Amino acid sequence: MTKVAIVKRNGKIVSVRCDGHTGYGAEGEDIVCAALSSIVQTAVLGLMGVAGISVELMRDDKNGILDMSLPDTLSQTRRHDADVILETMLMGIADLYEGYSDFIELEVN
Repeated sequence: MTKVAIVKRNGKIVSVRCDGHTGYGAEGEDIVCAALSSIVQTAVLGLMGVAGISVELMRDDKNGILDMSLPDTLSQTRRHDADVILETMLMGIADLYEGYSDFIELEVN
């Protein structure tokens, strides 16, 4: 099971941590893990490549860990861009969770 922990501060997402493999399918054939990874990694790419935000990122593919956090200070424009990207990411994860809650644990604090 993959645990997805999303931390919000003042209603804004400030960090995301994915921990573990979903276990839906065999390694290399796990469509749930692939979908979840694609959603989260695309959001990270959007933050860095489109919004120009330098995120703190740690990945451990072998153990299925991705840990991302935003800088404490962002301009109003960059914060808006981060909100759009990260809330879209959360919608995608929540939708995936609805269909595969036996393989994904979603926690938003």
